[in-house]
Amino acid sequence: MRICVAGAPGAFGRRHLDALGAIDGVEVTSVVGGEPDDMEGFAGDRGIGHWTRDLGESLARDDVDAVILATPTQLHAEQAIAAMRAGKHVMIEIPMADSLKDAEDIARVQRETGLVAMVDHVRRFNPSHQWVHNRIEAGELTLQQLDVQTFFFRRTNINAEGKPRTWTDHLLWHHACHTVDLFQYQTGGEAIECFGLQGPPHPELGIAMDMSIGLKAANQAICTLSLSFNNDGPLGTFFRYICDNGTYIARYDDLVDGNENPIDLAGVAVSDNGIELADREFLAAIADGREPNSSAAQGLSAMRTLDRLEKSFGG
Repeated sequence: MRICVAGAPGAFGRRHLDALGAIDGVEVTSVVGGEPDDMEGFAGDRGIGHWTRDLGESLARDDVDAVILATPTQLHAEQAIAAMRAGKHVMIEIPMADSLKDAEDIARVQRETGLVAMVDHVRRFNPSHQWVHNRIEAGELTLQQLDVQTFFFRRTNINAEGKPRTWTDHLLWHHACHTVDLFQYQTGGEAIECFGLQGPPHPELGIAMDMSIGLKAANQAICTLSLSFNNDGPLGTFFRYICDNGTYIARYDDLVDGNENPIDLAGVAVSDNGIELADREFLAAIADGREPNSSAAQGLSAMRTLDRLEKSFGG
C-alpha cells in the first residue's frame, strides 16, 4: 500500500508516519507540508522519495493509493473530497470537518466513488476503550455514566508539540468530537438529548476557552464532559466509565479500575498505540474492500450531535 501523508511535519502527521513505520507492506511515497516547513529536509530524513507543498501534486501521482490528512481542520472537507475525486482512499484526522454540511458532503462523495473514507476517531481503537467496548458488547458491563475531562493550557495558538499553529483549534469541533463519538460508540447510537454551555471567547483567538457538555443515550446512560484551554495542570483527556459492574478510568492507552488498580490490556490488540491501530484498520479496509470501523458514514452521527450542541449555545 502506497501512502501520502499530508500535514506530515505537524504533530499528528509525524505520529501517523511513526505508526505506518510499524506496519508491514506499507510505503510512504509522498509527504505534503506547508510554509515554513523544510519539506525537502524532512522527507530526506524520513527516506521519503517525494515531497511537496501542493496536495494536488501528490494526488496526481500513480504511486499514491491512499492519503492520510493530518492537515488543518478547515481544509479537511475540501481535501478529502479532492482525494476521492482523484481515486484515492482517504483517512481524515479528527474532526472530519468543522460543520455538518461539510461532513455530509464527504460522506456523499464516498458513496459516489465507493472508496474507503475513514475518520481517525482514535478513541475507538485505544486498547483501554476497546477493553470496555468488548465487555459492553459481551453483556458484561452496562454504562451508567461516562465522565470526561479534556484539559489543556493553550492560551496561544500552539500545537501538541508546542509549536505555532497556522490555524485555530476548537474545543467543540475537535476535542468534544472525540468524546461525543466515543460515548455514542459505547452506547450504540446517537444521543437522544444534548446540551452545551460555553464560556467567553478569547479576545484574540475568537474561540471559547471553556465548555461544558451533557449527553443522554437511548439506554438512559449519560455523559458529562468538561473542556478547557485554561487549565494550568495535568494536560490531556481523562475518562471515567461508571458502570453497573465496576468503575474504570482510561488515560490514553492505560486503564485502571476505580481504585487505581491496573487492568491488564494484553491481548486486546496487536499494538498499544491507538493511532497505529486506526491506521491498520484503514489499510485493512482498503485491502478487504469493506467499510472500516469509524468510516465517514459512521462519523456523521457525531457531527450531527456537535451541530445540535453548537446550536444549543445560542448567542
